[in-house]
Amino acid sequence: MSTFDFSKPIAIGNDHAGVEYKQAISKWLEEKGYTVKNFGTDVLTSVDYPDFAHPTASFVESGEAAFGILICGSANGVAITANKHQGIRAGLAWDNEVAKLIRLHNDANVICIPARFIAVQYAIQIIETFINTAFEGGRHANRVNKIACS
Repeated sequence: MSTFDFSKPIAIGNDHAGVEYKQAISKWLEEKGYTVKNFGTDVLTSVDYPDFAHPTASFVESGEAAFGILICGSANGVAITANKHQGIRAGLAWDNEVAKLIRLHNDANVICIPARFIAVQYAIQIIETFINTAFEGGRHANRVNKIACS
């Protein structure tokens, strides 16, 4: 069972590589009854992913979002950018097991999806796994508490 507070919206951000994914994921989330706050682009022309990753991460970090979803071609750029925020634990997930582990062991609060490497329907399955997995705590809590620099 997830530990996310779904009285808050889910933040989503993307660059040009993730437009189709953001649209499909947002639609799926809204059909499930979740509120989605869009920080991504809707244009297919080249844009700079930090311009969308930073506002998404800030919204999660402020506590205004249940969690965040970031999408770009490889998901590395958005993950690196989001993880510059002290209160963010962004994990790159390309399959269900990784999505489960970034929640279970790392208490990830942002999931990063590589649009150029997985199908959109699989991305939705991965996000569903992320949503439905709770942080295990225990020995992992000690490790997670050592992540932030401040």
